Amino acid sequence: MLTWTTYGTWLQGNAKGFVKNGEVRGDNIALKRSNIKNLAGKAVRLGRREKEIVREAIIEAAKRFKQKIPAMAVHSNHVHIVCEYVDVPISVIAGHYKNAGRVALQQNGFQGRLWTTGYDRRFCFSDKELNARIAYVNKHDKR
Repeated sequence: MLTWTTYGTWLQGNAKGFVKNGEVRGDNIALKRSNIKNLAGKAVRLGRREKEIVREAIIEAAKRFKQKIPAMAVHSNHVHIVCEYVDVPISVIAGHYKNAGRVALQQNGFQGRLWTTGYDRRFCFSDKELNARIAYVNKHDKR
């Protein structure tokens, strides 16, 4: 499962928690304030049409890898994707999907920085883990 956020929306220190170096961390007001102060631009929130553009771009990008995506949720401030294993480094796949969404939005008039640096990844080592991740993403898919 891959997750990444839109620029400036889910900053380190966020009360809902955040992931750093694979570890979930909690509320840190001073850290969040510092990160807000250091933003180079406005926070990005995707609207309904923008979310659909990103979704379609990722689906098209997955075809190039011949990768199935059993679940995807594109939110105003983050993206979740459960994707099957293919013999391509996960960093390449994440970069490819983020880039596909960015390019598609730029072709539709978007300007500026779209995504935060990096992404979170959670591997599934059993059908139980895979089904739990799919259920989680499907539960949060609010198209």
